[in-house]
Amino acid sequence: MKQFIKNQSLKFSSLVVIGVMAGAEEAAATNTFNTIAGNAMTATGSVPGLVTGVSYMVGILLAVLGVLKIKDHVENPGQTPLKDGIARLTIGGGLFAVPIVTESMSSLLDAGTAGNGANVAKVDKAELGLTAAAE
Repeated sequence: MKQFIKNQSLKFSSLVVIGVMAGAEEAAATNTFNTIAGNAMTATGSVPGLVTGVSYMVGILLAVLGVLKIKDHVENPGQTPLKDGIARLTIGGGLFAVPIVTESMSSLLDAGTAGNGANVAKVDKAELGLTAAAE
């Protein structure tokens, strides 16, 4: 039974590899660097919104947990150190600053295009200026 499963998995994996290679051959004929870069920029366009939402949510969570740890320290200083609450409040505040930092970084990279996303470089050909060495 184990040998049968092993043979079937080898057949399946070889079919997958053949399918990927056939698809890559067709894609290589139509894709250029410009289309690949454009697709990458389109696919990653929603990442800043995701980072902003996650950082706000985790920042709120850590701020609440920090306040609760400080409350625990006030009620029982011997069991709960103050540094735990302060650390959580500090990290929560840092996470609130992440969207501001990402917005300033994107506007810096956009070179004054009001944060609309980095420009895709268009590369059609490269001239290196190499000449044959004199023999």
